[in-house]
Amino acid sequence: MLDKVGAVVIGRNEGQRLARCLESLIRSAILVYVDSGSTDDSVATAKYLGATVVELDMQQPFTAARARNEGFRFLLEKHQGIEFIKFVDGDCEVNASWLDRAFEFLSVNQDFAAVCGRRRERYPDATIYNQICDIEWDTPIGEATACGGDALIRVSALTAVDGYQDSLIAGEEPEMCFRMRQQGWKIMRLDAEMTLHDAAMTRFSQWWKRNQRAGHAYAEGYALHGKSSEKFNWSECRSIILWSALLPLAIILLATITPFALVLFFMYPMQIFRLSLRYYRRWRDVNLAFLYAVSNVVGKWPQFIGMLEFIKNKKLGRKSQLIEYK
Repeated sequence: MLDKVGAVVIGRNEGQRLARCLESLIRSAILVYVDSGSTDDSVATAKYLGATVVELDMQQPFTAARARNEGFRFLLEKHQGIEFIKFVDGDCEVNASWLDRAFEFLSVNQDFAAVCGRRRERYPDATIYNQICDIEWDTPIGEATACGGDALIRVSALTAVDGYQDSLIAGEEPEMCFRMRQQGWKIMRLDAEMTLHDAAMTRFSQWWKRNQRAGHAYAEGYALHGKSSEKFNWSECRSIILWSALLPLAIILLATITPFALVLFFMYPMQIFRLSLRYYRRWRDVNLAFLYAVSNVVGKWPQFIGMLEFIKNKKLGRKSQLIEYK
C-alpha cells in the first residue's frame, strides 16, 4: 500500500496537533505537508518527522483548495505510481486502521472516486461548539453525495476533474465531488473510525463565523452548479433565505396590520422542537438533539450573512476573503 498511497496534510500554526497528524500517517503513506505561512515551528516539525514540505507562495490568495491542489500535484510529479491520495487537515489525527480499510475499499470498488469514514471531535465535551461539530460530522453511512476535508481519493478521479477549485474559500470538497459525480464517479462513507479532529472552538463568535462561511459556500456552490439537474445547493440556500429573511420580513409586515401576527414568531421554537424530535430518533439523546436543533435554526442568520457577502462580492467583481473561525 505504501507505494500506492500518498497523503497531503495542510495546515498553519497547528502546533502539537500537526505533530500528532503527521505521526499518524508517516508509516502508512508518502507524506507531503503543505504549509500556508505558519509563524510557529510547523515547517521544522514536519521536516523532523519525515514529511516533504511544500510552502505556499503567500503572495497569492490562500484557500484550502489551493493548498490541497499544490500538495497532490507535487506528489504526482515526484511519485508517479501513486493511485490514491489521503487528504487531511493538520488539526486531525488519522485512526491507525483507517487507511488499510479505505485502501481496500477503493481497490475493490473501481467506480468509487472517494471514501471517507467517521470524523470525531477530540474534545466534544469541552464546549458546546465542539459538541456541535462532533454531531455535524456524524453523517449517514453508505453512498454519499460528498466527502469532507478528510478522505482517500482516487488519483484518476482527481485528475479527471482537475482537482479542487482553487478560488473557493469554503465548500471545495462538495463542489469537487459534484463534478466527480457528474462524470459517473461515486462517493462512499464507511462505518469506520477515520480521524480525530480538534476544532478548539470556545467562543460564540467562532461558531458564528463558521456558519457564515458555510452560507458563503452554499451560495457560491449554487452560483456554480445550481442550474444543473441536481440543483446543487438549492435546498440549503432556499432554507436559509426562508428562515432568516422571508419569514421574519413577512411577520413584521403582517404585524403592521395586526399585532397578533407577532405570534407567528413561535414558528421558530416550533421548528426547534420538530428538529429535536427528528434528531432524537437518530441519536436517542435529548440534550444533543436539542443543541443541534438550536444550532441549525439560529445558524440560518450567520449563513444568510455569508450568502449576502458572496452576492455582494460577485456583483462588485471582488474576490471573497477567507472567513476564518480559528
